[in-house]
Amino acid sequence: MPSAVDLERWPDLPYATWKDTYETLHLWTQIIGKIRLTHEPWLNHSWHVPLYVTVRGLTTSPIPVGGRALQIDFDFIDHLLWLRTSDGHVRQVMLAPKTVAGFYGEVAMALVELGLETQIFTQPSEIADGVPFEEDSVHSAYDRDHANRLWRILLSTQQVFSRFRTGFLGKVSPVHFFWGGFDLAVTRFSGRRAPLHPGGIPRLPDPITREAYSHEVSSAGFWPGGGPIDYPTFYSYAYPAPEGYASAAVQPQQAFFSKEFGEFLLPYDVVRNAQDPDATLMAFLQSTYEAAANLGKWDRDSLECTIGVPCRPRPL
Repeated sequence: MPSAVDLERWPDLPYATWKDTYETLHLWTQIIGKIRLTHEPWLNHSWHVPLYVTVRGLTTSPIPVGGRALQIDFDFIDHLLWLRTSDGHVRQVMLAPKTVAGFYGEVAMALVELGLETQIFTQPSEIADGVPFEEDSVHSAYDRDHANRLWRILLSTQQVFSRFRTGFLGKVSPVHFFWGGFDLAVTRFSGRRAPLHPGGIPRLPDPITREAYSHEVSSAGFWPGGGPIDYPTFYSYAYPAPEGYASAAVQPQQAFFSKEFGEFLLPYDVVRNAQDPDATLMAFLQSTYEAAANLGKWDRDSLECTIGVPCRPRPL
């Protein structure tokens, strides 16, 4: 049985009970993410657009805007959206039940008051049937408890992903939250170019997808679920997937390869209910990476190192 501390760090989050809040929050994060997208110079693999986990929620980190810096933070403890500028000005938007159109209008007004009026592309990304933010009066749910639970899961996942990240010397992404798919991810690169990605992701231009997958990757993440996956799950995939990847043996035993998604899945509840959730998730990350690296013939000797520990330099 997991400890009381682990149950607090890895709370229950049944998809069906918070689906409405999830859908609304997904769209809210897209609004904030698109503000960052509008002002940040393009960075490889779209690393200029994600949000990052904080001790209270999610943040854009500082965004350069006309000689000033803007930072927007979701606070899932006090349930506020903070807009702060480098010259000391602050605005707040309450996180409470309200339509996407209403949230969008409040954020836009806060930016105007800060002297940072920003025009964004208001069509949702990676959502096939999405409507422009300013027209969305359907999605309006916000449950504080569920939003807080999501943040605690993201925080715990970020800690494990960050530790996993220390075992790689090659190119590796930050641990970051992509608001398009609403997932927290970390990606390792072999260093070799990949074949041109076919694209075809709904509401995501093919040139963006192809730039993101320009090089071979092994990528893992956490996703709250959706569509045929009506439960939160961890995932891991390789692009391009090497021969034999789908049948590779990975850990723990409850992990499986989804032909529909083309990736390994580990239901969140398996991690949550494990005797040692962190170790269970780490086993999934390491074993799925090794499947990609071994079958894909990555140069593991030059790409990997021991997992980092506090206050101890990497041994040479």
